[in-house]
Amino acid sequence: MKPSSKGRFSRYMRVRMANRLFKYYFLFSILALCFVLGLVIFFIGKTALLTFAHISFAEFFFSFNWTPEEDHFGAAGIIVNTLSLTALTLVMAVPIAVGLAVLIAEIAPRWIKNIMRPVLDLLVGIPSIVYGYLGLTVLIPFLRRLSGENLGDGILAAALVLALMVLPTICRISDEAISMVPKKYREAAYALGSTRLQVMMRVVIPAAGRGIITAVIMGMTRAIGETMAVVMVIGNTAQLAKTLFTPASVLTSNIVMQISNVEFDSTWNYALHMMAFLLLVISFILILFIRYLGRKGSEKA
Repeated sequence: MKPSSKGRFSRYMRVRMANRLFKYYFLFSILALCFVLGLVIFFIGKTALLTFAHISFAEFFFSFNWTPEEDHFGAAGIIVNTLSLTALTLVMAVPIAVGLAVLIAEIAPRWIKNIMRPVLDLLVGIPSIVYGYLGLTVLIPFLRRLSGENLGDGILAAALVLALMVLPTICRISDEAISMVPKKYREAAYALGSTRLQVMMRVVIPAAGRGIITAVIMGMTRAIGETMAVVMVIGNTAQLAKTLFTPASVLTSNIVMQISNVEFDSTWNYALHMMAFLLLVISFILILFIRYLGRKGSEKA
């Protein structure tokens, strides 16, 4: 074999060996990730299901009486508070975030885009406890003065803080989705005599609809799973929030406030694990829905 042929063969073998090593490394990483995820689901689910060995399914999910000291573990009020807080957060954040995304992607000049996008990326990365501290020191006193209530904490304060937190996430993902709409769609609409507003409302936003829905679900996932910011402003009282200013508790805040004070082999601990398992299931459902939207969009494309 000629020297040049030997050199080419040697390089070929090194490249082949490197590709094989990378293949095994990535396979090992995927299996390790699946193994860890499986352990999380198994241990949380196993502990959570022990709840129903001591209390009934109906009591946990349909009773509003959460007084663990008296052996009452009704989580219905806390679950309703979680859903109400998430819905109120999205009602506040989604219209502003989508409108801002349209402004950045379709209307704003390039120099404004170059400023707004890095600012939004910076806001996404701010730790949640910073938002919670601002809510505790600035927002709650403001709500007290505005409403005349003695207490400003509650669902409204938590929703405002969460809306500020999820708005940059929804805006940036929506911005990317709108920017990915092909230019030919806009040109065809203008050729038919559409105005700029009609193009944005009837062509661009519907074409980016799946991406915007994905952004909303990502924001919803963060709102449901947020802990520290909510703990600092919601009041942390395990009761159904009958008004926007009633101190309340949601799944995440109830877990973090009580988990350190209970024994492991107790119904109280099992009930808190069931709340964590509910959050895990909700997150999985939302992520699967995002994957479904992405696959459906790829098939149509």
